[in-house]
Amino acid sequence: MPGGRLTQQERQQIALGLADGLAYAEIARRLDRPTSTVTREVMRNGGPTVYRADLAHRATARRAHRRKRSVPREATALPQVHGRDAEAVREYEETLTTVLTASGAPRMMARVLACLYTTDAGSLTAADLVRRLQVSPASVSKAIAFLEDQGLVRRERDGRRRERYVVDDDVWYQSMMASARGTARLGETARQGVGILGPGTPAAIRLENIARFVDFVSESIVRSAEQAREVLHTKPSPGPPS
Repeated sequence: MPGGRLTQQERQQIALGLADGLAYAEIARRLDRPTSTVTREVMRNGGPTVYRADLAHRATARRAHRRKRSVPREATALPQVHGRDAEAVREYEETLTTVLTASGAPRMMARVLACLYTTDAGSLTAADLVRRLQVSPASVSKAIAFLEDQGLVRRERDGRRRERYVVDDDVWYQSMMASARGTARLGETARQGVGILGPGTPAAIRLENIARFVDFVSESIVRSAEQAREVLHTKPSPGPPS
């Protein structure tokens, strides 16, 4: 399997594969590259609908130049446990960051979240995140505030009274519930407009339809999140003694 950065010819093959509607895995197979390499390449350069080989090649060169100037010389891959390949872990964190960014998360918030997800403890301090991501404390603070507002992380104090940022099995449930509450508020606001604009008018009918739609969606989110939490995260009760 070839290593190193993608060549311009490989990027052209990726663009042709996307135009032909091929899956990332199939494009990667034809290039003899990992699927994660193709996924990351496409998502960090605009996604499958706007990917352009020449633009992606120039953007990659610019990013490499910036990293060469900004990354401290002493920065090295963090030691890994359980026999993990440090470079493979770093590549996976970048892929996960790219996917989270494509789903709507700002990049710094996605980097922090990916960093937390890939720790065995599921928690890090602000100092840990600054060291691992090579960013300023202010950047970490801003990212945590955003993620906390979305219900994607929570804060707790450890035995040394340090503030830690935590993700666990329940974090996506809490995030879904926060999303459902936000959707429900949209429905309430849309319904308020019905009375203001006059029931039966075209604008009021439009808002009523919005309210009915988002009500249904928010109720479905709550119901599905509660069912998933019960099925996936409830430990089975011990059976009767044999």
